[in-house]
Amino acid sequence: MKHRQTPPAPPARINVTPIIDVALVLVIILLVTAPMMSMSQLPVDLPGAHARDTERPQFISLTMTADGQLALDDKAVGGLGEVAPRLRERLAGIPDKDRLVVVRADASLTHAAVRRLLDAAREGGAVNLGIATAQITDVKP
Repeated sequence: MKHRQTPPAPPARINVTPIIDVALVLVIILLVTAPMMSMSQLPVDLPGAHARDTERPQFISLTMTADGQLALDDKAVGGLGEVAPRLRERLAGIPDKDRLVVVRADASLTHAAVRRLLDAAREGGAVNLGIATAQITDVKP
């Protein structure tokens, strides 16, 4: 009786192509559905900011009070329409054209009002804008 010897089986290889295909499909699904999962519908109570000192000691201050009064540094500005020309004039007098402009807006103002102020500052030539916040200290009981 003769025994037939079977040739040794080739080493098993894992075919990674289907795994890669599945992974790419999952990535595509994630990219398509991510914009649909917006968090804008959640109620949010935004925290205060732990502000640090400004990195540049000289900056231009643009202030808006709760009743809409405006000031550029320590000089009153008549209205929102005057912010851009006055800021452009102020920036023309200094060599540092990308000087930091800090917007100090009252907390009771609407987002739209602050946004209009920021737009006016950009129109006036402000390149670096910052928004001032109140310093929160860590109070531990």
